[in-house]
Amino acid sequence: MVGLGRWGVHLLRNFLALPEAEVVAVVEANADRLSQLQSQFRLPDGGQWYSQWQTAFALEGLDAVVIATPASTHYDLIHAALNRGLHVLSEKPLTLASATCEALCRLAAAQQRQLVVDHTYLFHPAVQRGQDLCQQGILGDLRYAYAARTNLGPVRPDADALWDLAIHDLAILNHWIGQEPIRVNAWGSIWLQPRPQAQFPHGLRDVGWVRVTYPGGVEATVQASWLNPDKQRRLGLVGTQGTLVFDEMQTAHPLTLYPGHLEPQGTAFVPVVAPAETVDYAAAEPLAQVCRHFLSCVRQQQPSPLSSGGMATRLVQVMEAITQSAEQATDITLPWA
Repeated sequence: MVGLGRWGVHLLRNFLALPEAEVVAVVEANADRLSQLQSQFRLPDGGQWYSQWQTAFALEGLDAVVIATPASTHYDLIHAALNRGLHVLSEKPLTLASATCEALCRLAAAQQRQLVVDHTYLFHPAVQRGQDLCQQGILGDLRYAYAARTNLGPVRPDADALWDLAIHDLAILNHWIGQEPIRVNAWGSIWLQPRPQAQFPHGLRDVGWVRVTYPGGVEATVQASWLNPDKQRRLGLVGTQGTLVFDEMQTAHPLTLYPGHLEPQGTAFVPVVAPAETVDYAAAEPLAQVCRHFLSCVRQQQPSPLSSGGMATRLVQVMEAITQSAEQATDITLPWA
């Protein structure tokens, strides 16, 4: 495992709990954090702690590597791991550029190794149950969607709030709708980090809005901000027969169906509403599901049907179009439209 930041610690905890896997090496460049975590976690006998990933990658008998480092470091680490013949589970996004994503996918195929990306929400039981309901047509004809994902931090130094936050909601919406956007429009504001970066010529946006259009005309609007203490994690998909809402802040019942439609009566439209229904599902930790899924892909030598490198690459292409739209203040059409 490489990287024991906020998310890497949770990955380590889950893999240590899985009898199907043995954590033989952990890499953390920060010496103080490495020392702290050595006392917090107990590796299996023979497990080693390292400050340099090159040393860990050289160990004999490795099958796979888990990468939970900043996105700007992903390409070099994943490329080295695949060249070493290792299967890879990477934190999202796969990289910050679709060209490097595509290169890694080609390398994984050439090496016959599995490349899986941790788009955790796709493994959330509420999101999976929501997709079931959408496939059943319970919402009727889809009309539009909306989402808000805000909090006070954490602030990333290598990607803006849209890349950090909106990517989650787009992954969920793509999953529920069963399509990928064909057109995007985005805008936002920069306060904290106005210095230019290669992919972000005006700096990193602290707040942003995205409007995406799907084939058939369904539109979705997503708000993302790491500069708002009013924490929101809410997404809704609206159809002619009701709305399905995934609200993580409602911890007891995050998935709710709001049945209802408008019935024409002459020149008027009369609301026909039924009581809201909380949607039940089998509880499971999404990240634990990610870890099990990765191990299954490795054992069966089969690409992930849910969060493969190819799927992650297309999502990065959408994010690139979003950045381009925000920089140029114009609509951007995706290459597959």
